[in-house]
Amino acid sequence: MEDMEWAGGVPALLNRLQKFLKESITCTGKSIKEIAKEGEVWDEEVIREVNNPVRKEGGIAVLWGSLAPEGAVVKQTAVSPSMRKFRGRAKIFNGEKEALEALFKKKIKEGDIIVIRYEGPKGGPGMPEMLSPTSLVVGMGLSEGVALLTDGRFSGGTRGPCIGHISPEAAEAGPIGLLEEGDPIFIDIEKRKLEVEVPPEELKRRKKYWKKPPLKIKEGYLRRYSELVSSASKGAVLRKE
Repeated sequence: MEDMEWAGGVPALLNRLQKFLKESITCTGKSIKEIAKEGEVWDEEVIREVNNPVRKEGGIAVLWGSLAPEGAVVKQTAVSPSMRKFRGRAKIFNGEKEALEALFKKKIKEGDIIVIRYEGPKGGPGMPEMLSPTSLVVGMGLSEGVALLTDGRFSGGTRGPCIGHISPEAAEAGPIGLLEEGDPIFIDIEKRKLEVEVPPEELKRRKKYWKKPPLKIKEGYLRRYSELVSSASKGAVLRKE
């Protein structure tokens, strides 16, 4: 962010994006196109021409597959090349606290895929950020042999092979809620794949016996939110009905 400021800041960035902007007024009293026209780029390596990007793809990627029929999100630029394709075994945790305890007790080993579920919009409730476990994975030197999956949320601070926003979430009987300890999981960021390598018939059988856990918040606004909120894939907004 500091580099960008010294390179000309937001006006300079808008200058590069002029042809993509839609005219609208801003809080400065000037229109966004006026600000873009006034912007000046002082460092071509930081704020590049549109046809000369740092990378051909954006910072995030959306993955799909049997574990994320409605999609999942990964910050692909923060994943090392060796972990962009990874196969491991599920280590199941029904909440962030359980996963943190396992990490602190050094119960996670190379080849594991940490699964933190029931932290989505309904299950959280509110889709809390999983920054603590992802930071621990990197800080403990596990990010070259351990991945993390969750129906919870990530921010821009996340690093390593961490895939979040998995939809449908566990609290809606999504596939992440049907996983069992040791299930084989395959991640392929290049091909945008997130698969649980369990036969579809077995997942159907598990779903038949799946039981929705009780709401974590039993009164007030958060209870209503838990009951009415939509999937993360639809914006985690309140449904009209």
